[in-house]
Amino acid sequence: MKNQGAAMNKDSKPIIEISNLVKVFKQKHKGTGVKGSLKSLFRPKYKEFVAVDNISFSLNKGEIVGFIGPNGAGKSTTIKMLTGILFPTSGSMKVLGMVPWDKRKKLAYEIGSVFGQKPQLWYHLPAIETFNLFSKIYELDDKKYKTRLNYLVDKFELRELLDIPVRKLSLGQRMRCEIVAALLHEPKVLFLDEPTIGLDVVAKQKIRELIIEMNKKEKVTILLTSHDMQDIEHLCDRIIVINHGKVIYDGDIKKMQKDYLQTKIISVKFGSEFNSIKHIGVKTISHNKYSAEFELSTKDVSIQKFISYLMEKYNILDLTIKESPIEEVITKIYMEK
Repeated sequence: MKNQGAAMNKDSKPIIEISNLVKVFKQKHKGTGVKGSLKSLFRPKYKEFVAVDNISFSLNKGEIVGFIGPNGAGKSTTIKMLTGILFPTSGSMKVLGMVPWDKRKKLAYEIGSVFGQKPQLWYHLPAIETFNLFSKIYELDDKKYKTRLNYLVDKFELRELLDIPVRKLSLGQRMRCEIVAALLHEPKVLFLDEPTIGLDVVAKQKIRELIIEMNKKEKVTILLTSHDMQDIEHLCDRIIVINHGKVIYDGDIKKMQKDYLQTKIISVKFGSEFNSIKHIGVKTISHNKYSAEFELSTKDVSIQKFISYLMEKYNILDLTIKESPIEEVITKIYMEK
């Protein structure tokens, strides 16, 4: 299901280019009490805070890249610089060949954004009112706009929701409307910040499927931030991990799991009553009479040998093998860095 943009565009010019980017904020330091307040008013002291610390990476056309890290890692600051809202302290950055803070207005016609916690729809009006307003802001031709709107409305299944005030829509319905608003002007780059936050499992899956479909059809380049690792695993082949303003990992998700945490989770259903086992390199996570879940270290024991061991000892009805949760992998990267 994931995109193949990176593989198809290795020789093309990157859509997003970031080189040695640094952003330093100055924070006013105020002393305690009235005396401290007066002192800071007439002789203010500042502390420097490095939000983004010499990062470099690029994105090719059609890629969906996960951009993740803990709160305060520098993700939002980087995205604000990519959209031209902030300018850097040093370093360089280009989006579609443009310097964002120099060509902010021109770039706005080529990019879209969806922020899960900062809606752009008018809360008390139907979504169609926001769509119509955006068509004017982006100077869309009326005929092309209607064609594009009808296509997106059908694709995102919004036909019956267009005239309902946004405040009366479910969160999942609102997020579908938010994405449509961001795609109306056919952007070449889309920034998605927590697009599935607060959604139920069904709504999340629907949003993910729509994002993948639009990416494949229109080759839109997507930079995705999310604390939901299911989003990252379902949508991205590549992941960029940032912490304390520094990029600490940039590469393939599967390779990251292999390099940083060589464990598998094996779930087994037995046809006979299960008794505890002791096996080198294998930890029993949970079990009852007829099922068990094991954590296996591939450094210490092969999966094939352990499965053979189980089959010799028990009647196996079902067996599944899963990768370790990506959260564990990222935690290990943080600890190592």
